[in-house]
Amino acid sequence: MKKLIHSHRASLGALLASLALAACGQEQAETPQQGEQQEAPPHKVEVAEMARQNIPLDKSYPSLLRSDDEVVLVARVNGFLEERHFEPGQLVEEGDSLYTIEPDLYQATVNQRDADLQSARAELFRAQRDAQRFEQLLSQNSVSRQQYDQALADQRVAQASVAQAEAALTSANLDLGYSQVTAPVSGMISLSQVNVGNLVTSGTELATITPLDPLEVRFQLPQRDAFELRRQLSDGSDLSDLRALLSIPGVSGGSDFELEGHLDFLGSRVDSGTSTVQASATFENPDATVLPGQFVRVRIEGLQRFDVMAVPEIAVTQGLMGPQVFVLDEDDKARARTVVLGEVAGPWQIIREGLAPGDRVIVGDTAGLEPGMVIEALPFNGNAEAIVAEAEQEEAQQQAQAAQAMEEGAAGGQPAEGEEGAQ
Repeated sequence: MKKLIHSHRASLGALLASLALAACGQEQAETPQQGEQQEAPPHKVEVAEMARQNIPLDKSYPSLLRSDDEVVLVARVNGFLEERHFEPGQLVEEGDSLYTIEPDLYQATVNQRDADLQSARAELFRAQRDAQRFEQLLSQNSVSRQQYDQALADQRVAQASVAQAEAALTSANLDLGYSQVTAPVSGMISLSQVNVGNLVTSGTELATITPLDPLEVRFQLPQRDAFELRRQLSDGSDLSDLRALLSIPGVSGGSDFELEGHLDFLGSRVDSGTSTVQASATFENPDATVLPGQFVRVRIEGLQRFDVMAVPEIAVTQGLMGPQVFVLDEDDKARARTVVLGEVAGPWQIIREGLAPGDRVIVGDTAGLEPGMVIEALPFNGNAEAIVAEAEQEEAQQQAQAAQAMEEGAAGGQPAEGEEGAQ
């Protein structure tokens, strides 16, 4: 609903009055003396007594969809790309085989390293037997101490050779495993960056896997919103209690589409350049309805403004000095008061300056109100949405009446065909 809607209704009322005078002709006016004798009855309208309150906000922030677990596949070994096991755009599962890079070469290396290990173990077995034999001979004084120490050293060298061969075999097995490129995550795979038959080296980018469920958005909160949110969290609220709605324009036949998620991160520092705090929200996307890279708006529900003065939007009018509201004085007469506007929170308008607790503000339909008019205050039930909806309905009715009056006035001003011929 547009602000200052009552000003439009007042214009419509004046238009209806003018059309009525034009259609019916000038009637005999009431004498000034008679008008002075008749006192206008009090104008009945809803009035609210101001008090500070917590107002829920429904704000949105621009953002970009992203997949937090997106992975770029790179080759980890050198060789010719022999096979590709997927179609671009396919949904792959974690562990699926995607590429084969010359595995025979790395299998041969594994076999060689395994043979080296067997040889090292055989040498270790011989060295252990020699060390045991020299130990017995030393006890019989058949060999020197130096010969025995040399046998022990040969045994330790053989043990080190076995450990070295085992490490080489492990490395060869790793390279053999890397020759089969598998999916580290589930998601949609991109076009292949390298065709089959090409030589790839370690670090060559092959493709990208983009998980589509869930998706994440990162956005910037104005520092005031972030501080208010911190206050809510310190009062016992949980970050996940704040509902996030993702509005995507142009989806589902041209109409806006929404996904529901939750806020999962609020930064701990203010960006000195933008005076904002980074936040993020996560959204389930099981049907891949939206894709990373789309521009979206994130609405956070549950955010509040604490201890503020607020009136229904319909209560704000535009005066000569700027935005104003009508307040009641001690004699129940309407007085215009200039105010400084804050944020709009649904049907509520937050007032930054101009009102104080205890002020009686006219919150109903302000059409036809003038300073000094006597007001009969009706109780306000606190439902700003109902007040706004009622005002919109009245405006629509007045627009329809104005259109009908204009049509009737136009038809009444045209002469009949017979009269035009006689002239």
